[in-house]
Amino acid sequence: MSSDTVIEINGVAKHYAKVASPLRLLWRLLIGKSREQQDDFVALDQVSFSVERGQTVGIIGRNGAGKSTLLQIVCGILAPTHGQVAVKGKVAALLELGAGFNPEFTGRENVYMNAAVHGLSREQVDQRMPSILAFAEIGDFIDQPVKTYSSGMFVRLAFAVIAHLDADILVIDEALAVGDVYFTQKCMRFLRDFASRGTLLFVSHDTSSVINLCQRALWLEDGKVRMQGTAKEVSNSYLGSFYENRLNELDGGEVDASKSAAAEASPVVAAGEFGLGGARIERCSLLDADGQLLYKQTGAGQVTLQVACRAEQALEQPIVGFYIKDRLGQPICGTNTLQQGISWPSQAANTQWQVEFVFDLPLLATGDYSLTVALAAGDQENHVQHHWIHDALTFKAKADPHLSGMFTLSKVDCLLKGRS
Repeated sequence: MSSDTVIEINGVAKHYAKVASPLRLLWRLLIGKSREQQDDFVALDQVSFSVERGQTVGIIGRNGAGKSTLLQIVCGILAPTHGQVAVKGKVAALLELGAGFNPEFTGRENVYMNAAVHGLSREQVDQRMPSILAFAEIGDFIDQPVKTYSSGMFVRLAFAVIAHLDADILVIDEALAVGDVYFTQKCMRFLRDFASRGTLLFVSHDTSSVINLCQRALWLEDGKVRMQGTAKEVSNSYLGSFYENRLNELDGGEVDASKSAAAEASPVVAAGEFGLGGARIERCSLLDADGQLLYKQTGAGQVTLQVACRAEQALEQPIVGFYIKDRLGQPICGTNTLQQGISWPSQAANTQWQVEFVFDLPLLATGDYSLTVALAAGDQENHVQHHWIHDALTFKAKADPHLSGMFTLSKVDCLLKGRS
């Protein structure tokens, strides 16, 4: 473990014995059977990764992939069945709702108890209590038993506590999923600030949050590491896998034509692309108001996005859409033909067509931008992806260096009215 490495996970596995009763477990131990049996449930299998000091690492994966188990092992709550775990520094964790709090105690009592577990004295908590209460914003409920709290109030208090523990490493497990938008934004601001001086492990189903907050990401699937790399690369691959599995998860009778078309098509597996292959995007272009290819945006104005498509098989209810994303891969805006009221009943095999989106593009903040384009079939709720292209094209924007936010407002009337 190098001096800059604060978390080292090497070949970690976690098995749970499948036993019907405590008596059978006792019998299994008495006769000396190995803890590892063929019928064990394997929550984690040979997981290895490391985290350097100051890094922010997102962990993504479907429910049951092993994310929470991995975090509990990192925090020392669970012991691995196999493998080595080394953690250097003070860890503060916000795991499943209710962890570390006594429901019979008041919020204030739980603050003292939780802080004491993390090594803070009562005097230190006394000094930080006003700041903790200001962060949590739960008012007089601080002196009520936490069993009376809503899930949102619980998360507010729990997050406020870990934000004041002077931890070297923060571990956050889906905690922000139950908060309101105001508190979620407050937590994100804190996490961005913490990331500038500490190490963060962050579990979320929201890939946009992972891309926004994290430098690297780890994708778990069935207890194994499917991929690790930059947050953008891993999130894009995870999204691709999610849509590839979509066809098998749809209930019978939903977008049957899309299913039959995809069954005979060749799936798209190129780098940065995915889809079932029943139809493909052959070309896309972004044009300025003069019909010239847009490589650099220096002012707000009308643009045209052209997307040329081809149906490999008969296709019902095709949908074409796009996202404009910033350099981190965070969506800024986007739309699709269905949202714009355009709907085709079907497209025959080997049919070609072109969609043009004409819209006013505000002047974006200086930086690099990309367009993701997609061709699907079905409806807004139930559809399958036939061809999705990440970063299909890119362009640069150059704006006023004093621009506040992501883009300029196209028209602002600012009036000064006096009062008599």
